[in-house]
Amino acid sequence: QVQLVESGGGLVQGGGSLRLSCAASGHTFSTYIMGWFRQAPGKEREFVAAISWSGSSTYYADSVKGRFTISRDHPKNTVYLQMNNLKPEDTANYYCASRKSGGYFTGPSTESEYDSWGQGTQVTVSS
Repeated sequence: QVQLVESGGGLVQGGGSLRLSCAASGHTFSTYIMGWFRQAPGKEREFVAAISWSGSSTYYADSVKGRFTISRDHPKNTVYLQMNNLKPEDTANYYCASRKSGGYFTGPSTESEYDSWGQGTQVTVSS
């Protein structure tokens, strides 16, 4: 059974940075596409970023492009989300997700394209 555990959330001032981590277990990490989503209060969960099984390809939502960076460390079975220049509108619960890789990386960006989810970590950005 796949388990994903997020960490690294917290309270930060606008313009600051945070790095989220997602530790994966229960599957062959190096063969899975990993993604980050977020959900703000009263809003639907939205896509943030995705990374291919090899780490060579990434895909971002327009709202975070140039500020967030997704990366992965295979020996540690961990995917990261480096968030810079944070804005109050980035406040949300951030979720890690995974899906088995298959074929060409198309940057899966919808919830239905992922099989497993973590419990989330809260990020709050003050103005």
